[in-house]
Amino acid sequence: MRIDIVAVGTELLLGQIADTNSAWLGEQLAAAGVDSHFHQAVGDNQARIVLALRTALARSDGVIVCGGLGPTPDDITRDAISEVMNVPLVRDPTIVEKIRYLFESRGRTMAENNARQADVPQGAATIPPAGTAPGLICAVGGKVVYALPGVPYEMSEMFTRAVLPDLRQRLGDQSARSTIASRVLRTWGTSESALAELLARRIEVLDAEPDNPTIAFLASGMEGIKVRITVKAPDTVTAAAMLAEEEAHVREVVGEAVFGVDAETMESVVGAGLAARGLTLGLAESITGGLVASRLVRVPGASTWLRGSIVAYSPEVKFSVLGVPDGPVVTESAAKAMAEGARRVLGADIGLALTGVAGPDPSEGRSPGTVIVALALPEHDCESIEVHLPGDRERVRQYATISALDLLRRRLIAGEIEVSQAC
Repeated sequence: MRIDIVAVGTELLLGQIADTNSAWLGEQLAAAGVDSHFHQAVGDNQARIVLALRTALARSDGVIVCGGLGPTPDDITRDAISEVMNVPLVRDPTIVEKIRYLFESRGRTMAENNARQADVPQGAATIPPAGTAPGLICAVGGKVVYALPGVPYEMSEMFTRAVLPDLRQRLGDQSARSTIASRVLRTWGTSESALAELLARRIEVLDAEPDNPTIAFLASGMEGIKVRITVKAPDTVTAAAMLAEEEAHVREVVGEAVFGVDAETMESVVGAGLAARGLTLGLAESITGGLVASRLVRVPGASTWLRGSIVAYSPEVKFSVLGVPDGPVVTESAAKAMAEGARRVLGADIGLALTGVAGPDPSEGRSPGTVIVALALPEHDCESIEVHLPGDRERVRQYATISALDLLRRRLIAGEIEVSQAC
């Protein structure tokens, strides 16, 4: 079964609010085993809403339309649906009285324009409201249009209570049902095109059979490249097994570029690695100005492994607090001295330091986007890497943050830092 989603509201097109309803509905439909191949947004114009509905019905088995069920003149979803159904709107006096009672129970008087919310396309069934706007279940030929309010709480409550059970009934017996599930592998340190090349052969194998998992890529800026695995299965247990098997295939090819799964972040993975080994971390930040520490303290329990961060933005602080030798500060030797200084001053097992040029102008003869990360480990020589990052000042600082954390993550998973080696 295929269901399109149509979000109604000029404010969506103007970017004044984000369409979170369609994203939520897409997730719920997938969990129910219902395909949703198209999402549309349309303004408060009856002709365009009618066009959106007719287009959706031409390619899918039904439509969920959100928004436009309020009491004001621009709430015209009911009118558009009645035009698509080729039936008149009929005012339901029972619904009018329910809305009036709702207002009176709150000590308010119902405005007469609220009665418009009781206008129902002839032959349609109503969904009792979670607020003042009833929903609609409208048969259009052998297909269905569900109309829900745009208020997220009302929409989600009415979908769960009325639309989902109706959809399940239309899906037929349990043997014909399925679930759609996805798993997102988060990567850092490689490009989208490079990932696509690495996984090209695997994708060819999967594409050969329609029931195989699918793989897609999503470039997510400062969060790296996401590899989304999606499966359709008879039940959640089978779906989980299929996802696990395909994740193993992807990891075998992509390797340690995968840093997390689904909601895992770089900072949560690094924190878990430090906690598991009983190690502590001290930071020295120049170019990032505290961004690394800011990300790490988002992780619950960070106080057990994060000793602190020295924001040594001025060269004088690098010299006097961290013990960096006088001279240029965007150098490998300066970054290493910062890392050793952070480890020493903060009493940490590991020191992580960043220095560089955020831009927009060059500094010390180094171009904007130049970043040097240094890592001081127990019983190891201090190491450093130099990267050249794209973008404006803010993007450089954010990319530098995740690049530094990724260096530490890779050393942790490589087993190069063990609790027995800690100072």
